Amino acid sequence: MNPHATPVLALSLALGTTITISSNHWVLAWTGLEINTLAIIPLISKSHHPRAVEAATKYFLTQAAASALVLFSSMTNAWATGQWDITQLNHPTSCLLLTAAIAIKLGLVPFHFWFPEVLQGSPLMTALLLSTLMKFPPLTLLLMTSKSLNPALLTTMALASVALGGWMGLNQTQTRKILAFSSISHLGWIAIILVYSPKLALLTFYLYTIMTSAVFMALNKIKALNLSMVLTSWTKTPVLNATLMLMLLSLAGLPPLTGFMPKWLIIQELTKQEMTPAAMAIAMLSLLSLFFYLRLAYHSTITLPPNSSNYMKQWYTSKPPSTPTAILASLSILLLPLSPMIHAIV
Repeated sequence: MNPHATPVLALSLALGTTITISSNHWVLAWTGLEINTLAIIPLISKSHHPRAVEAATKYFLTQAAASALVLFSSMTNAWATGQWDITQLNHPTSCLLLTAAIAIKLGLVPFHFWFPEVLQGSPLMTALLLSTLMKFPPLTLLLMTSKSLNPALLTTMALASVALGGWMGLNQTQTRKILAFSSISHLGWIAIILVYSPKLALLTFYLYTIMTSAVFMALNKIKALNLSMVLTSWTKTPVLNATLMLMLLSLAGLPPLTGFMPKWLIIQELTKQEMTPAAMAIAMLSLLSLFFYLRLAYHSTITLPPNSSNYMKQWYTSKPPSTPTAILASLSILLLPLSPMIHAIV
């Protein structure tokens, strides 16, 4: 890829995201989503490997279908109510179409099939963008229209996403697919609370972004694309592997790590909304995800590889992890003590 192309694509991603999250008009929001889609496709397919080209094609087709649904939903609403304002989504059919369109863009069940395959065909840093930044504009549209959405439909999709994200991740050996199903599971937690507390949904997304970015950057540093590569990396970067274990446990939502905070606040809010059965169901289903996080953590730190490695233990490496990785790792592990202050804001 041309060295000048990457800054242009990064600028396009920033522009598309900014247009969508700051617009009040449906056509402007749709334009931002399209700019994002067209900017990320070259990043997915830049290796020119057949799997990468296949991933880019799948991504383009699903995003094009979702964008067409967003446009159709907004036009139906404008036809019925005369309003192009995003917050004035009042027509029932438009609400249903928009929920389906955003679910496709986010990868919520039952529209999740494209997401693990696209992530598996992408480089690790592009997979990081697909799992975090590319989900922010569609989520913003859901937050802006949250008062018009159907709570029962979102709760059903959320529980199905947490269940399927945990279930499908159990037998995976590829780290990108594991993190793809992890993303689907976390989106279920965001979707279930979206209607009742949009601020809490946004907080959950921010914390998910911090934790997932830290894990992707650590895996990119040790070049681990599957579990066997994680297994043999401890001799080269023992400190980073130990930190990776804590970050994975944080993603799983175990106290006293950062990831426990959003799950605790969501279960508390669901109980206040008299949705105790849903809170119990989502808490039990998250145990499925906990299993594969524990397995990944076990492989990264606790298990010795079956074959001897040529590397000696190095507690000092010539290329230490970058400053952003260190900052994100610290945030993904140590934010739980700030819960009272964050809870007061939310």
